[in-house]
Amino acid sequence: MAKILVVDDDQGMREFLEILLVREGYEVISASGGKEALDLCKKHKFDIAITDLMMPKINGIDVLKSIKEVSPKTLVILITGYASGETAIAAMKEGAYDYLEKNFDLEDLKAVIKDALSKKGVKEEDAVFMKDVEDALCFGNMIGKSKGMLKVYSLVRKVANTAANILITGESGTGKELVAGAIHENSSRKDKPFVIINCGGIPENLLESELFGYMKGAFSGAHVDKPGLFEVAHMGTIFLDEIGELPQFLQVKLLRVVQEKTFRRIGGTENIKVDVRIISATNQDLEQKVKNSDFREDLYYRLNVIPVKIPPLRERNEDIPLLARYFIEKYSKEFGKEIKKISPYALRLLMEYPFFGNVRELENIIERSVALETTNIILPENLIMPGTGEIDENTVLSAGIPEKGINLNEELARVEKLLIKKALQKANGSKTKAAKYLNISFDSLRYRLEKPDI
Repeated sequence: MAKILVVDDDQGMREFLEILLVREGYEVISASGGKEALDLCKKHKFDIAITDLMMPKINGIDVLKSIKEVSPKTLVILITGYASGETAIAAMKEGAYDYLEKNFDLEDLKAVIKDALSKKGVKEEDAVFMKDVEDALCFGNMIGKSKGMLKVYSLVRKVANTAANILITGESGTGKELVAGAIHENSSRKDKPFVIINCGGIPENLLESELFGYMKGAFSGAHVDKPGLFEVAHMGTIFLDEIGELPQFLQVKLLRVVQEKTFRRIGGTENIKVDVRIISATNQDLEQKVKNSDFREDLYYRLNVIPVKIPPLRERNEDIPLLARYFIEKYSKEFGKEIKKISPYALRLLMEYPFFGNVRELENIIERSVALETTNIILPENLIMPGTGEIDENTVLSAGIPEKGINLNEELARVEKLLIKKALQKANGSKTKAAKYLNISFDSLRYRLEKPDI
């Protein structure tokens, strides 16, 4: 049973919190002021202290400082009716776990306490071990501890040293290039070139010469012989990103390279032999493109010897804290700032955000927040969430209705999930406010949140 100290000079508020927390199964002791609170901390070991900010004689910040001196392992949550960025920053600087405004939603308080206790449950002697575990949850430049990412790591380790071609699939922004890089770095070709080309980012008339090179005089402006990227990648790896955008006439030429390991430069007459491992990536449904005759079936099966699917970020929420911490450290160094962390409540907002742009969108959010932040912590009010999560026709019906039809119930459930997440984001995580935005009862919202697909 967790032991909680409640500190507030308002007797009504004290009693209210005590009743609430006892009902939740906690052992609660209350104090009417700072001095009494400190005396209690000397006699008892509290897991959490919840203290009002504005109190006579000794205010909440001073109580926080004193508790940290007497009982460093006690996590302190501040409650204030006069919340401002300055007071929150001061509290965080002094080691507060989190803070709430006095008109807080009960579910918010319960969530903060639950989150704090879950972190406190990690024993101090295990701290080094946990750090090592977190460090181990990186593979190459990929970061994540979710089951989906651990499966990716395992598959990459198995296939890295093979000669088989690999097709990486996943939504835009999931990190397909990082996976390709990890495969190369863990292969016997790691000391040879790793060449990247975006098949959708180069005009058709230039893409052929980029891939295969050209001979002097092959066309106007070809003043010298130029090797293509396949030649540059000899003995190494070539990564063909957005392979689904490859024009039909180049699909034929690529098939020859895959099958025969040879090609000709534009304007050339001699076959050039290369030893290249091909990794391709796409965010499209290549099987459907094959059915529509937009992508060669023989090339598809040649490239898709080993498929690697990257899960979207919304299906691996547990990776968000690790990724957020990594990006905060990365951009703090880049911008010459001293930002150390993100507040727990701000992190919960990220955890509830749908991230249609996946890891790339999370990185953009953190980069922007670090660039604009003037303190050493990212607070909820300074976490800029772009409008990419808007629920509109383009988002909901982005894929259209395929020939095989859709599952209406699944699509309606998806829209419901997105709207609920958007309402929670607008309500800063408050379920009561979110229910009002959706014009449903709190019980109805809670029921919907308990569904396995929400």
